[in-house]
Amino acid sequence: MLEGITEEKVREAVELIKRGFDEKKLRARLGKDWELIAEIARARIRARDKFSRDDLWMDLEGLRYATHEIVAKYRAERLKEFGVKSLADVSCGVGIQLIFYAMKVENAYGIDVDPLKIEFAKRNAERYGVENIEFINADSLAPETVERVGAEVIFSDPARPPEMPERRLEDLLPSPLEIYQAYSPKTDSFIFDLPPQMRRERVPWKGEFEYIDLYGHLNRLTFYTEPLARAGRSAVILPAGVRLESDPDLENIVEWTTEPGQYLYEIPQAVDYADLLNELLHKLGENAKMLLREKRRVLATGDEPIKSPYLKRTYAVVTVLPFHPVRINDLLRREGFGRATLKISVPNEEYWRIRKRIEANLKGERRAFVFKVGDKAIIAEAL
Repeated sequence: MLEGITEEKVREAVELIKRGFDEKKLRARLGKDWELIAEIARARIRARDKFSRDDLWMDLEGLRYATHEIVAKYRAERLKEFGVKSLADVSCGVGIQLIFYAMKVENAYGIDVDPLKIEFAKRNAERYGVENIEFINADSLAPETVERVGAEVIFSDPARPPEMPERRLEDLLPSPLEIYQAYSPKTDSFIFDLPPQMRRERVPWKGEFEYIDLYGHLNRLTFYTEPLARAGRSAVILPAGVRLESDPDLENIVEWTTEPGQYLYEIPQAVDYADLLNELLHKLGENAKMLLREKRRVLATGDEPIKSPYLKRTYAVVTVLPFHPVRINDLLRREGFGRATLKISVPNEEYWRIRKRIEANLKGERRAFVFKVGDKAIIAEAL
């Protein structure tokens, strides 16, 4: 399937695409299998911020589902702490998470029904110098596949149909319900990569829900069955590497306010999704109060300049005024702000209309962050 597609051909395609060659010219220069070569090249171009290597093998679908290298490393290190000797990735795709798990165990299995994905995964394992993986091109639910696999831990990162209005286990491919049923006679240790928006009550097993925040954005929900669980819920902030765990014995110190203090504290989405606001406020150790909780944005406020790896960012409040684009623009121009970043939740078409009015004729070096809480605008600067 990848026979005849060399590293040299893919690198040539990368350069041609960067130079703006259209499909007709790519076909003429790359020859046979030009479409797949070009897709691998496009995936490499788009993946430059996702992996430390620029020579990995994948198509665009494989890139979409591939685990970010920082997340793959973290989860592999966590698995190592349990002393696991063997693992099977039963929907391994192009193999990135599998490869990093394999670095921490004695032997691993990589299973995928798509032969092209298996070929990509094999080549990627070679790139990372990993040799302890047995690759199986088969249906992971087939009885003969289950019989062949002898692993302490089963990992699955199933595909997510984008059209589903609500995430359910039975709609994922392969379904974690079917994976668990097939492999539970052999092990009780499972790791499932689930859609972060999935409601926890839809998962029928006891274990840990670990929400991973990467560079300020919710990236993954990893579910660990009970033998691999550390807590009921957790949040991990990467690349900082800090972690919060649910603690039902903590005193509830969460208080809400409608008035911002001298500082705003932007809370990572993972902390909110994991319902760990109380644990976070205990960790910060300051008199912070909650100010805003939206789908994309969670803010606390207080009078101390808290700098913490558990926070996405801390801002100093410049002023508070009614949310009116013209009035905000007047203030920004008077105060010498040259740029404004809007941190508001409004429909996309309305966002651009508001942004244009707020940023009109700004000049200066300062950068403002504009938040909307109720009918108020909070103008702030990042510390």
